[in-house]
Amino acid sequence: MKTLVCFGDSLTARHEGKDNPRLTEKISFQLPTFRVVNAGVSANTTKDALRRIEKDVLIHSPDLVTVLFGSNDAAVHKKVALNTYEENLLKITRLIGPDKTILITPPPVDEALQPNRKNTELAKYADAVKRVSEETGSYLIDFYKELYAKPHYKELLVGILKDGLHFGDAGYDILANLINDKIVEIESNEEQKID
Repeated sequence: MKTLVCFGDSLTARHEGKDNPRLTEKISFQLPTFRVVNAGVSANTTKDALRRIEKDVLIHSPDLVTVLFGSNDAAVHKKVALNTYEENLLKITRLIGPDKTILITPPPVDEALQPNRKNTELAKYADAVKRVSEETGSYLIDFYKELYAKPHYKELLVGILKDGLHFGDAGYDILANLINDKIVEIESNEEQKID
């Protein structure tokens, strides 16, 4: 059985009132051949991520790792400078291995409910994720673009907290589907290489 580690902040970690983290539960359902490990910790930035990557991610010898940070790095009260954020993501990707890393851009927020985060800023952090993906040859999911393109995206950001950042089931469905599609694509490309 292959191992997928979901590495991130509260968007990865949240249970939304259920017994298990919503993200890993939905992915496990879609990808029954994977053991899915949740390595999400609320309030984390990429600086925190580097401090715990060994014990929370690498120890599992994962086949694939989703990396979703940036919502806190871009926040006014936790700010990690954009160039530092990009450097941290480069380090994270190299530690995991680009061929095993699925970088995910941080999603937009409902600014009316989020005084500490602005979408113009989050878009810059999303662009940094894309640059790291290009530079390292790692996989990319543009979650920011996928959500922001939906006319009713603010409705998808409604979770238990109703804070415009932590989404509920609708948001997790989108994210889980994007991850599932990406992994299916990766797996079929690998099979073609073998054939």
